[in-house]
Amino acid sequence: MVSTQFEKYNIILASKSPRRQQLLAGMNIPFTTLIKDVDESFDKSMPVGEVAGYLSLKKAMAFKTEELSTDFLLITADTIVVIDNEVLNKPIDRDDAIAMLIRLSGHNHKVITGVSLRDAKEIVTFTEESEVHFVSLTTAEIEYYVDEYKPYDKAGSYGIQEWIGYVAIESVRGSFFNVMGLPTHRLYREIMNFVERNSVL
Repeated sequence: MVSTQFEKYNIILASKSPRRQQLLAGMNIPFTTLIKDVDESFDKSMPVGEVAGYLSLKKAMAFKTEELSTDFLLITADTIVVIDNEVLNKPIDRDDAIAMLIRLSGHNHKVITGVSLRDAKEIVTFTEESEVHFVSLTTAEIEYYVDEYKPYDKAGSYGIQEWIGYVAIESVRGSFFNVMGLPTHRLYREIMNFVERNSVL
């Protein structure tokens, strides 16, 4: 019954993130992937709580309708890490990654994911926020993680599903999967609402 809800749409995940692909697959939602490089810059005066939603919307609007399959439902997402009201992007190199993790060590930070759902008729964007607490890490531990896992494709320079998540993350308030890159519980409900609403339009 649940799976038939999605039959009307060709669901497309516009993300090359293996973590997002894994999470959407874990929700038993059939999908294909479509990748487009999008400039992820944003106005630095923008409130940090709006950045992830802005970037996910930017990614969704980067596709022309003719690029997408008939009866498409496009899913785009962006995840940011925020500490002291500052957005930590993906690190540019080893030194940058180490510096970010030193900053996160022993402190709380926020992880905000913005998600956009788009079909031929409308687009919906929402955000989900989680709070993560890191225990204090030694410089040697941070360097080990960066050298072994090379987290250069991850906002804030870490993946919660990797070694550092097992040994350094003391608590998560909010969605764990949101920290991985998709707030699965919220996304499922939003997709269901989107599909049900558009089935009567």
